[in-house]
Order: sequence, then structure tokens, then C-alpha cells
Amino acid sequence: MALVSGKDYMERLAKMKPNVYLNGRAIDRTDERLRGGINIIKETFELAARPEWQELCVVESHLGVGKINRFCHIHQSKEDLLQKQKMTRLLCQRVGGCIQRCMGIDALNALSVVTKEMDDILGTVYHQRFLDYLKYFQSNDLVGCCAQTDVKGDRGKRPHQQTDPDLYLRIVEEREDGIVVRGAKAHNTAAPYVDEIIVLPTRAMTPQDGAYAVAFAIPADWPGVKLVIRPAHPRKRVHLEAPIFQFGDAESFTIFDDVFVPKERVFMKGEHMFAGFLALMFAHFHRHSYTGCKPAISDIIASAAALVTEYNGIEKLPHVQEKISHIIGTAELVYAAGIASAEYSEKFASGTQVPDEIFTNVGRRHAGQNVYHEYEILADLAGGLCATLPFEEDFFSEENGSLLHKYIQRVAGVAVEDVHRCYRLLEHMIVGDMAGVMQVAGIHGGGSPHMETVTMMQRYPMADLKKIAKYLAGIDTNFVCFHRETVTPKKLLEKYKPGR
Repeated sequence: MALVSGKDYMERLAKMKPNVYLNGRAIDRTDERLRGGINIIKETFELAARPEWQELCVVESHLGVGKINRFCHIHQSKEDLLQKQKMTRLLCQRVGGCIQRCMGIDALNALSVVTKEMDDILGTVYHQRFLDYLKYFQSNDLVGCCAQTDVKGDRGKRPHQQTDPDLYLRIVEEREDGIVVRGAKAHNTAAPYVDEIIVLPTRAMTPQDGAYAVAFAIPADWPGVKLVIRPAHPRKRVHLEAPIFQFGDAESFTIFDDVFVPKERVFMKGEHMFAGFLALMFAHFHRHSYTGCKPAISDIIASAAALVTEYNGIEKLPHVQEKISHIIGTAELVYAAGIASAEYSEKFASGTQVPDEIFTNVGRRHAGQNVYHEYEILADLAGGLCATLPFEEDFFSEENGSLLHKYIQRVAGVAVEDVHRCYRLLEHMIVGDMAGVMQVAGIHGGGSPHMETVTMMQRYPMADLKKIAKYLAGIDTNFVCFHRETVTPKKLLEKYKPGR
């Protein structure tokens, strides 16, 4: 069984080289400021060891490795996609936010598809190389993050047009035994406490952008890799410790300072025509993961809203129920989009099951459009105390503690400590260090909202859709039933075939 414990994971981190930088100094991976994010990843190992979680968190490897963590798995069926979505929702509920291990496995699923298609169409040898790497990844129960988003420089120019050619990650040297790359990637969640960094292109490339069409995987402490990070974590609790306050996050601005990548870890090297396809495929898998995690965030917001309105004695008011029902509706619609995407998924040549593209993007878009409104509802129902609550220590001081507890009482029968704990949770969710990160991630995680629009409009059969209006208007008297076919990126492969 290729499963390790949370303790094993933390011991691996402690042995890694200190290439993480915070406030101008290198730190090692045992630094307390990383502990919140590490605790989240640790949960994914510890729950996989529990019998009641194994149906969701453990799966049989298709490579013969044995039982593996689902966060190391390449989806082989509709059921795999559904179980991954359900696992993501439940684990995110447990840690109060992003589970942080999706990016790595979404990147691996994308590579599993694209390396096979490149080999079949171009005659390259990437797929077996990828499978060898995947077997190593699964056998050691590794954690990966995806480094995709380049710093980009002038957004109006392509990679090869930039004044500084390093503003997109690029190959600066090719060797017989590998390549050397230079550049930087931004927004790399969990990078300081993962085992591997999986690098993918960020966009479609032209023939002039060949040096930028590169994909590879390296250990997170590899020579030349510098992780300059921004951690976020809850205020340390003294008296009112609770599960939510164990968890945090760290984002990395990842610099590749002339990094040598061994040939066996390179999965794209100049195949510019496939760069956009790989970028799209990662975003596609990751947006499907969002149909699990974003409903969980909505679940948490709705739960906090329901609890505080109960404690305040207003939970039965019509306007309160309408607002909470909106959050619940958002959660379930996004989750339903993910289920539909799995149901209409399609198997590629690699054997990887790929979700329906339209349903995935619809779900992600609906989540992003509603995230700020959900927090607005929570703040409205909670009231201003979540932002003005005195510090915890004051509630336990000799002089003012008893008075503060007296004056935060709510409905009869609810313990004052429970009210206090509820408002500490709300403080964390609405105005704490993690609050802003979660809200911006709700908009931009998995790609900007504009890219969801672009994907949907490029891939939706608009000509067929217009036939409904043409028939009803009498422009075309032939009535043709419109029912959208499955839309995975499979049809895009036509343009990569030889002779096109």
C-alpha cells in the first residue's frame, strides 16, 4: 500500500533544503508560520488512514502500485471524478477552506492526457516518461503544487515580444541530459510545504514562443528554485482553541534562477502547438475540483450564518431565511454542475477520464460570481461585532472579563462561551488574515472569470443554438432539436493532427 502517515510527511519536510524566503530571510519548513498550511496537508494523510474515510480518500492505482491516496490518482472513470469531487467538498468543510492538494493532482491529470496526445500526433516520447514519474509520485504518496501562472510583464504582448524575455518562464539552454530554465511563476499555493513543483505553460504559444512551451516537475527544494512566500494564518488562540484556528495557507512567488531539469522530468520541450492545450487541460481539471471545494466554502458560510442568527434569535425571520437559502442554492448548483460534468465526461487515449467542459466552467463561474455576495450576507447577518470584538485576552482579564461576557449574551439557553466562540469564528472568516485570501481565491483561483467566459463562448455550439430562434422567427422552417453534446477538449485535438 503506497500510503504514508502525516508524521512521515512532516519528517520529509524537515529534511528539505531551506529555499523558502520570508521577510528577506531563508527559513526551513519547520517554521511555525508555515504550520497552518502544513496542518491542512497533514489532514489528507491522516484521514486516508481512517477506515470511515477510505472509500473517499483511497483508491487502487491503475499503474499497479496498489492502494494510493486519491490525491495521487489519475481519474479512470466517471465514478473517480464523482468521488474526487465529494472528497474535496468534505475535506474542505473539515479544514474550513481550501484543501490545497488539488493543484498537484489536477496538473498530473492534465499531463496524463496531453503527453499521450503529443506522442500519438508528434511522435515524441513524453508519455512513458510521465508514467515513470507518476509511479514514483504514487509510490511515495507525494504532494505536488502546480506552478502555471507566469508573471507575464506587458499583458498586451506575447512571451517572445517582452522587453525582458524572462517574464515568462523559458528554456535558456538545452543539454543532452536535460534543460535549463529561467523565469518566475506566481500564485503557487502550498509551494513551501509540498514535495514537488509541477510546472505547466500558462497560455497558448506561437512558433516564435517555442522556448516558453515547457512542462516539467522538480523537487520543491531543487537547486536554483527560490520560494518567496506570503503566509496567512489565524490569530493565535490562548483560551478558545478550536479546529479552524489550526489551519492556514501560504502562497509562493516562485523564482527559477537558471534551474537544471533532468531529461526524465521534462514533459514538454518546445512543442508550442500543445502549450495552450496543456494550459487549458489543467484549468479544466482544476475547475472541476472547484465544483467540490467552492460548495464547501458556501457550506461553511451558510453554517456560520445559520448559527449566528440562531444565537441572535432571528433565524426564523423571512429575510434571514431568504439570504441563507441563497448561499445554500449557490453551493448545490455549483456541486450539481460538477456532477453533470462527471456524468458527461469522456475518456481520452491515455485512459484518463476528462470532465465535460461547459458544465465545469458554468459551475466555476457561478461560484465566482457569488462569492462576495455570500460574504456580504454573512457580514449582514452577523452584525458589526465580528469586526469590533475586543481581543480574547480581555474576555479573561480580572477587571473586564466578567463584564464582557455579560454583555455579549444573546438568546436564553445559549452559553455565553458558545456565543464568544461563534463570534471568533466570524471574526476569522470575515476580517481575519485568511478572509481576504479566501475571497480573492474565490474569484481568481483556477483562472480569472474572463477565461471562463472565453472558454464557454469558444466551445459552446452557438450556430446550433441560433437555430431555435431562426425556427421560431420563421427564418428557417426546419425545426432541429437542440441538445448540446459532450464538450471536453477532445475536439480541439483535430487541429494538431499532421497536415493541419
